[in-house]
Amino acid sequence: MFTGIVEEIGTIERVISGAGSGEIAIRAKTVLAGTRLGDSIAVNGVCLTVTRLTDTGFTADVMPETLRRSNLGGLGRGAPVNLERAMAADGRFGGHIVSGHIDGVGAIAARRSEGNAVWITVSAPSELLRLIVEKGSIAIDGISLTVAALTETTFSVSVIPHTGAETTLLGRRTGELVNLETDLIGKYVQRLMQPQQARESRLSEAFLREYGF
Repeated sequence: MFTGIVEEIGTIERVISGAGSGEIAIRAKTVLAGTRLGDSIAVNGVCLTVTRLTDTGFTADVMPETLRRSNLGGLGRGAPVNLERAMAADGRFGGHIVSGHIDGVGAIAARRSEGNAVWITVSAPSELLRLIVEKGSIAIDGISLTVAALTETTFSVSVIPHTGAETTLLGRRTGELVNLETDLIGKYVQRLMQPQQARESRLSEAFLREYGF
């Protein structure tokens, strides 16, 4: 479990993707403290298991599904990535509940400055947008952010200077892909509502007549 509070920006050393498996190596410093083999680190919001540790970084295996669902497969050597260790039981919950399981990707659509903040607009698939609510939480590349505006095709967040300086978000250019994880609670509510919605969809005048109503 993560909180979406990025601890440092790491650097991709290599990404190896094959037909059945992949591997990613990342240069880092802060997140190495206290980390052991088998621990979880979120890389651009993707929960990965540490398989190798060195004094200057770590390596993790990457499944084909992870590369399909996220932007990791499109990153090359030298690309910056947001890093966060899994939340400690006695840690502060500074962001929101982030599982590290990416729902899909969006694309940077626009950016504009307003005072000391920068508005970032992201276009996203409709199946993700229906789980996003204004003033709710969203994780973009592993960064916990508040949804400031919402349309039928996009959502926007307002990035404060500290977040801009400590993460990769303001370095993203228009058209670049970002990993999205929608609010965990919303996904469970949607799933729990599906059986009820299926029953209601069967109700019609013909259905009621058939069963004597």
